[in-house]
Amino acid sequence: MKYLLLPETKDRSLAFYLAMEEYVARRMDESDCFFMWQVQPSVIFGRNQVVENEVNVDYCRAHGISMYRRKSGGGCVYADMDNLMLSYVSADENVNFAFNRFINMVLLVLRKMGVEATGTSHNDVLIGGYKVCGTACYHVGGKSIVHSTMLYDTNMEHMLNAITPSREKLQKKGIESVRQRITLLKDHTTMSLDEIKILIRNTLCSDKRQLTANEVADIEQLEQSYLNNEFIKILQ
Repeated sequence: MKYLLLPETKDRSLAFYLAMEEYVARRMDESDCFFMWQVQPSVIFGRNQVVENEVNVDYCRAHGISMYRRKSGGGCVYADMDNLMLSYVSADENVNFAFNRFINMVLLVLRKMGVEATGTSHNDVLIGGYKVCGTACYHVGGKSIVHSTMLYDTNMEHMLNAITPSREKLQKKGIESVRQRITLLKDHTTMSLDEIKILIRNTLCSDKRQLTANEVADIEQLEQSYLNNEFIKILQ
């Protein structure tokens, strides 16, 4: 599998990486590709979700948390620079097969770290029964795109408040309730996030491919289709 590299390092929006996934699936001939990314505080929600039921829009606006709709299904996710976002583009059109292969790849990496983990029928990865990695997938351009959020660490206040809109839910669930359902990878390993990124890449990828400046420009053009979504423009 090839690891995809960008020609320069700079902060990019979550929409850029969603566009990059789609571009790779539609425009590149590579069979299986993988890349990792991190973003400033953002909320990403599924294609079929009613945003007002999932996202605390006022809180996000007040705290500079960007909001985006992805083209895959699944639930609402908060991400920041302490999370690790994983993107896998498979030439296999069978979404379930791509899902299973990706989950097994994540489990392999965790085992190499000495962390015992399991996959679930909902395509989550659990450590000791607590969620550490959530996954979503969709099919485009004859390929399957699988993307995932690995919780190395996170801003728990933002995670709770950005994706829980009502005061009633805040009081009923609270941070302690959220912590009872998720776990942070940093609590199960002495490895830093940068060390984990190196391990993931070395474990899963045997080759690399750097995107050209022209390809990046094409991705940036596709990115606008995510940013120009009328609903997103209203949210922002």
